Amino acid sequence: MPTPHEIIVRPLITEKNTGLMEYGKYSFEVLRASSKPEIKNAVETIFNVTVLKVHTMAVRGKMKRRGRESGYTRDWKKAIVTLAPGDRIEIFES
Repeated sequence: MPTPHEIIVRPLITEKNTGLMEYGKYSFEVLRASSKPEIKNAVETIFNVTVLKVHTMAVRGKMKRRGRESGYTRDWKKAIVTLAPGDRIEIFES
């Protein structure tokens, strides 16, 4: 079983995700093989918060071209985590 720091690959900070923070929802790129309970445990362990819900989605890689050569970016998994009222994750605030 992977460690919590291996499950959470990186936080996703975009304009849309910044708007979701007002509702206590935070987005992360996670390990593709991780499950919702593993993601919940990892976020609670790393950031010391209470997680209410976890929504996941598989993001397919986009087709990219460079001259004649074409290929795809890698597939990845996204998790949107809803926290208990009053909890915040400080890494997103700065």
